Amino acid sequence: MQGIKEKIRAIPDYPKPGIMFRDITTLLQDARGFRKTVDEMVQPLAGTRIDKVVGIEARGFILGGAIAHQLSIGFVPVRKRGKLPWKTLSQEYQLEYGTDSMEIHIDAIQPNENILIVDDLIATGGTAEAAIKLIRAHKGNVVGCSFIVDLPELGGRKKLEALGVQVLSLCEFDGH
Repeated sequence: MQGIKEKIRAIPDYPKPGIMFRDITTLLQDARGFRKTVDEMVQPLAGTRIDKVVGIEARGFILGGAIAHQLSIGFVPVRKRGKLPWKTLSQEYQLEYGTDSMEIHIDAIQPNENILIVDDLIATGGTAEAAIKLIRAHKGNVVGCSFIVDLPELGGRKKLEALGVQVLSLCEFDGH
């Protein structure tokens, strides 16, 4: 079977010139590749108590839902501002030019719950850092962040590790 990294399509100059977009849809549409991805994102955490999976909008919903199902635990979405229908807690994060905000329902995480954060890719770490802050504001414990792709040159992994969070990824790509 072809490896996970080889199933990820590279799209040059998307969404803007100079960016090499890592498209995981080619991985997700392959049943065996998708299954292997979910298995490998969960396996390093075997034996760790995880109460809920938090998925970061939008590809983190796909992965996080599958991982939560496999672990027989709940799933919590972290969404962009204004997308959740009930009372929320917000956290701003830095973009290349400006800021944005992510939200979580105020009752999504209970104190002392162990949370795994999931997304497709770690680049600068801004959205994952915002998710960590939201979980900690709820007094939840982040047991780790799991990604398919790491772009190490952009420093996201180091940013999250500096917050005391274990970062797992299945593959790395140079550049961005």
